[in-house]
Amino acid sequence: MSLHASPPPATLRGSWLLLARVAWVAVAIAVLAIVVFSAPSSFEHFRSVCTATFETCSERAVGRPTPEGVRALQDAGLSLSTYALLNVAVDKVADFVWIAVGALIFLRRSDDRMALLVSLFLVTFWTTTVDSTDAEVLVSSQPAWRLSVQGAQIVGSACSMLFFLLFPSGRFMPRWTRWLAVAFVAYFVIQTLFPALYSRSPVLEGISFIVFLGIVVSVTWSLVYRYRRVSSAEQRRQTRWVVFGAALAIAGSFVFQLPVDLQLIGGDTPFVLLLFNIGFTSSFLLIPLSVGVAVVRSHLFDIDVLINRTLVYGSLTALLIGLYFVGIVVLQRLFVVLTGEKSTLAVVASTLLIAALFNPFRHRIQSFIDRCFFRGKYDARRTLEAFSATLRNETDLDALSDDLVVVVRETMQPAHASLWLRPDTTPLKRRRTNN
Repeated sequence: MSLHASPPPATLRGSWLLLARVAWVAVAIAVLAIVVFSAPSSFEHFRSVCTATFETCSERAVGRPTPEGVRALQDAGLSLSTYALLNVAVDKVADFVWIAVGALIFLRRSDDRMALLVSLFLVTFWTTTVDSTDAEVLVSSQPAWRLSVQGAQIVGSACSMLFFLLFPSGRFMPRWTRWLAVAFVAYFVIQTLFPALYSRSPVLEGISFIVFLGIVVSVTWSLVYRYRRVSSAEQRRQTRWVVFGAALAIAGSFVFQLPVDLQLIGGDTPFVLLLFNIGFTSSFLLIPLSVGVAVVRSHLFDIDVLINRTLVYGSLTALLIGLYFVGIVVLQRLFVVLTGEKSTLAVVASTLLIAALFNPFRHRIQSFIDRCFFRGKYDARRTLEAFSATLRNETDLDALSDDLVVVVRETMQPAHASLWLRPDTTPLKRRRTNN
């Protein structure tokens, strides 16, 4: 069967549309209730002290301060209540942003099946699947919420899998990936309803890891296949928006985790835990925002320009920061050797050096990024530069016209290009008079 067969209707009508909207509203109300009613339990969770080992607190009491952390808070003049309130505020703001973006997509395009799935994914994925601490704390303090939380977690896991296998076309490509979706959804259901099942046996735990790895590999392969073989130009732009937001979210979370992994700072103090929470939630807010742009307003923004600027200025910032600190260290050691003491001139000299290198480095990095990732833009610029040089030397109008047509074809790549010059209709007498 051809890969480019006509897709099924993307819109819902009549009773199916009404049923889908009622189901969406029911799930959204359940998730919103979990977010709101978990606030008191979350506040008590963050305010309580974890007296177990650091590893146990990190795995089973995420965000709770240790006795040493409590003393660090007291030394800074802060209370446990303030620490708990800040954590709850960060979590709830992130929850409402994800829900708000999902609700906006629902209000704008609830009759579109793919948009409906995307909005449901945004409403349930973060609050019940990724940052599930609030939901788990709510179930621990009020077991009556268990059924609602598990139902929302199952919906969130299923929607996340379907989102990555269907976005943006709404079709399984290749078609056999629908069976992967069935298998993965069944895996998530079992994992949600029986969370301790896989940890009881090393064999089952190994199988669980292999299944999770299979999910990541198959979803990534499906995205690449759909992008290269099936997607239209608009769908590719939507995919780039989602991948761009997800990549920045993951990179942002690594920035906050890297200092602890390198043991530059301790990871058990309340300030570090709060910083992790803020950094992690803030970074992952890029996902709903990028998905919202991709679904609702993608045609208003040029994602290629944004990716280009991110690559250029992200690389430039990392390079200049590295050179800045290296320059300070080298110059400080030089001053110690020459004068026997450190000097603030090292900081001043490093700052001036970075200011002088900013534009040259930016141009070089921009050229490198264009050559590697935006070859068409780079080739077009080179072609225009060569044509500008030709304009200064060429005097033959026919040759210049041919060169202009070639430049238009190479830079704009139209289906057809030709040049028509309006004939000079000025009377001969007037032309002689003007001359």
